Parts: sequence; C-alpha cells; structure tokens
Amino acid sequence: MQPDRYVYPPYDAPLLDAWDHRFEAAYAILHPCIRMPESLSWQATRRYPSAEEILVHGAKVGWMQVAGETGLGNCARINQALLTCTGAVTEHLSDPAAAAKLAHYFQSCSNWMPGCGDFEPLLYADFLSAFTAAGHADLIFVPEFPQLDPVQTLSVAALQDHPETFPARGTMLAPDESFLFTVDWDSYFTLFYGSQEFVAGIARDRSLEGFLAQPATEHFWFNYSMGCATVTLSPEQWSTV
Repeated sequence: MQPDRYVYPPYDAPLLDAWDHRFEAAYAILHPCIRMPESLSWQATRRYPSAEEILVHGAKVGWMQVAGETGLGNCARINQALLTCTGAVTEHLSDPAAAAKLAHYFQSCSNWMPGCGDFEPLLYADFLSAFTAAGHADLIFVPEFPQLDPVQTLSVAALQDHPETFPARGTMLAPDESFLFTVDWDSYFTLFYGSQEFVAGIARDRSLEGFLAQPATEHFWFNYSMGCATVTLSPEQWSTV
C-alpha cells in the first residue's frame, strides 16, 4: 500500500483516469452554501464564519436553490461565478457578471459562499458516515503535500467526537483503498471515488448534492468551451443520484 500516491488528480485529464483508472466512479460533492443566523451574516460581521461557528450554527443551502434565487440557472454557472470571485480561473474562463450577482446575493442575506479548498465542516458527518458504513474504524489521511507532511491514521470515532481536529485539505482514504474523498486547494467541491454502488448509495442516503463524473469530466467541469463534461450542458442532463 502506498497511500501517499492518493493526492488530488491532475487537472488536465478526466477524473476517472486518476490512479490508473482504479475507481469505477467519481462523484463531485458540491460544498453547500451556508445559512447562518443574522448575527453571523456578512452584514453583521464582515468576516467568513469559523469552522466552529459553522458546525454549531450553520445549515446547508443547495447550489440549485441559490442558482434559482440568483437567476444564474444551474450549478455550472455557480461554480464559474465562485471561481471568478476568488480569481481562481483565467480571464477568458471567468464570468464577472455572474460573480457580481452572486456576491450581491451573499451580501444581502444570511447565507455564505461555500467553503473553498478544505473539507467542508457541514459535510464532516457525511464523510465519516461512509467509513462507518464500510465498517472502518480508522481512515488514512494523506496531506496535500505528503512529501512534506506525514500520512496519518485517524480514528473515525475521534473525529466524530472532536470535529475541530478534522483534517483541513488533502485525501481521506479507506484503509483497504476501496474509496476516498479528496479536495483541491481552490475548489468548491470534494471528489468521492469508489465503486458505483457504494458511491451512489452514500450520495443518495446522505442527500449529497452533486453529480457522477462522465468519461470526459475534468477538474474544470464547468467549462463549456473545452467540453470537459456533458454535465455542464444543463442540470437535466447531469448523472445525479
């Protein structure tokens, strides 16, 4: 077993090609937008809530709900707008108008943008449920740069009891290498790899908003011009569970 090889897959290849096509399925879990009390809204604090505040006070808001409320229409445009807000895409791939509309939306209500680049606190319980469902008491944490930071074995129960110790960014791998979760530093989604049956079952049981990667789906799945995935065409064509 070489867990340190399970770092986030390359940007320029289909997601399903990762690790020599080891996994049958990849599900992009969209980090939910976050509903907070008015006392922790942007207008009240002018600062993004901490992970601890999110765990105590936060509630999930789906991308499709935000797409409808902002008029952006679908999750591909939401992703593009988010990446434009943070300057994570080049100018020819950005959508300033959508970014401005999204920023106005979040500034005018108590909802916050989804977390970027880390495992989302509102998904901690969902992630850990997969390891519990598979009968694993531990998980293998592969940091973003395993050549600099050590791979660790973490107790699932300890993370459930003490979520403040949850890994920030990298990969959470099943001890038998049957599935994993991995997140990239500038992404608003976490990739969930495993067998089709297992991934689809967890996504369905935990009501995880997202989509199954198709053979052409790449990291920049919102990008129509590169044809990264048919999922960018319209929400009705997404392979959801």
